[in-house]
Amino acid sequence: MQYGFMEFRDTVSYLLSKLTTAHRNLLEKSVQDVGLHSGQAFILLELWKKDEQRQVDLAEKLNLAAPTVNKILGGMLEADLVTRKKVDNDARSTRIVLTPKGRNVRPLLEQKWVEIEEQTILGLTETEALILKQLLSKLLGEDV
Repeated sequence: MQYGFMEFRDTVSYLLSKLTTAHRNLLEKSVQDVGLHSGQAFILLELWKKDEQRQVDLAEKLNLAAPTVNKILGGMLEADLVTRKKVDNDARSTRIVLTPKGRNVRPLLEQKWVEIEEQTILGLTETEALILKQLLSKLLGEDV
């Protein structure tokens, strides 16, 4: 597909940027109801898949810089959602571990996620929602 001079408002990138901002605001508002920030929600999602992960691995999985993850984890440590655990055979290595509070917030966050999903696809047919999911997954390089 070749583009000559194009009004930037007509580009996919512009529309995705506007959508991303609106969706991020919706996400942030929704997870605040559970007492979280959006970055914390994504770390929890990773730890629910596999607990006791290294901070550097979490940063890589979330495509975030290590200092960003460190800042997010600071708030999560304060909120007693996670703790740090030293690895016996490596004094330099620690793992991020869910606390009972971090595990117990899961049903609340899952409910919020269902509400976010409903708001996100509101007005789309079932087919349109499926196509949107497939297209977004393709752009992200992920399988549906």
